[in-house]
Amino acid sequence: QVQLVESGGGLVQAGGSLRLSCAASGRTFSNYAMGWFRQAPGKEREFVAIITWGAGSTTYAEPVKGRFTISRDNAKRTVYLQMNSLNPEDTAVYYCAVARRPLDYSLHPADFTSWGQGTQVTVSS
Repeated sequence: QVQLVESGGGLVQAGGSLRLSCAASGRTFSNYAMGWFRQAPGKEREFVAIITWGAGSTTYAEPVKGRFTISRDNAKRTVYLQMNSLNPEDTAVYYCAVARRPLDYSLHPADFTSWGQGTQVTVSS
């Protein structure tokens, strides 16, 4: 069993930055990818970014490419999402999750588990 706790959300003006953190506890994460997702009111949960736990390979959704950076600190068992040049369309609850199976590299929320409680990001215009 793994527990994930997100933090770092808040209210920011358009053009601003935030860094989200996802702290993991419980079983080890060797060979498991970690993902960030977001869900805006009235919309489905969508993929934002993914990183492999070992090699650090990353993939980003098109709307955030070039503005967001996912990274991880294995010693601290924490995954980060640096968000720059935020715009109102980035407003959502942001969640982190771990891949269901080792070595999986899916971008679909259904292939992830152990969702955190989420952290609200609100970008004002």
